[in-house]
Order: sequence, then structure tokens, then C-alpha cells
Amino acid sequence: MPAQPRFPAVSRLLHWTMAVMVLIMLCIGVAMVVSLGDYHALVSIHRPLGIAILILVVVRFVNRLINPPPPLPATMSRAERLAATASELAMYGLMLVLPLVGWGMLSAARYPIVLHGSVHLPFILPHNAVLYAVLRKAHTILAYLFFLTFMAHVGAILFHTLIVRDGMLRRMAP
Repeated sequence: MPAQPRFPAVSRLLHWTMAVMVLIMLCIGVAMVVSLGDYHALVSIHRPLGIAILILVVVRFVNRLINPPPPLPATMSRAERLAATASELAMYGLMLVLPLVGWGMLSAARYPIVLHGSVHLPFILPHNAVLYAVLRKAHTILAYLFFLTFMAHVGAILFHTLIVRDGMLRRMAP
């Protein structure tokens, strides 16, 4: 089978950097739910990491507009192509929305978002306990949805790499 075209090096670097950050974020999210003893330490990592993901997803989106992805393998059906496109858009959307919802949630509760030392983000929403509760629930639901989307993405790549063997992973391999 001929070699698949690859993503540009900058796209691959952004992808794998964000993949590591997202995995760390998912692990921290799970740990925050199960470990109240470490909650504050985990939150102190979770907040700035979420903002870093927010910044990088914007950079990555701009990069994708400048450097379009290579074509999908010919082995993919029209339905698979639509599913791949929809899941990529969902992941981009969730990586954008989740940090914004988290920022809004903390703003509504008037919890400071410390990036480092005395560097804080401004509040983006008014102080409102009901709004905080709604956004907290939304953040949790969106996080679970992102986890499922992320796992579907990994599963699809593994399927194409191990079963179909169409070079899908080589497109994004470092």
C-alpha cells in the first residue's frame, strides 16, 4: 500500500503536545473526583492546564486553516469520513468550550483562577450561585462527553492501524 500523506510537522507537534496535555487533564479530572485529600493540589494544576489547552486549541485551529489535513485514506467509506469529520469537530469544540465553561463557572463563584503566582485571570461572568451550579454540571457533562469522544478517536485510530492497516496513524506519527 502506498504511503499516506502526512500532516505538516507543526500540526503533528501541536497534536501530540495537546494529546499529552489532554491525557494529563483527564487523569487529573478523575483524581479530583476520587481524592478529596489531593483536591486543592490537583485544581492548582487543572486550572492553568485548562487555559493552556484553550490557547493551544485556538493556535491549532488557526494552524489547521493554514495547513489543511492530508486526505483521509481511500479505505474509508463516506459514512466513516463523515464520522471522522464530526468527531474531529466535536473534539475541537469541546477543547474550546470546556475551558471556557470552567472559567465561567469559577468566575460565577468568584474563585480566582491562578495561572502562576500572582497572575490571575479576570472574571468573565457575574457572581451568581445558580449560574455556578449550572456551569459546574455542564462542565462535568462536557468532560464526560469529551472523554467518550477522545476514546472513540483512539479506538478509530487503533482500528485503522491494527485491523484495516491503511496507514492512518502514520499521517500523524512524530
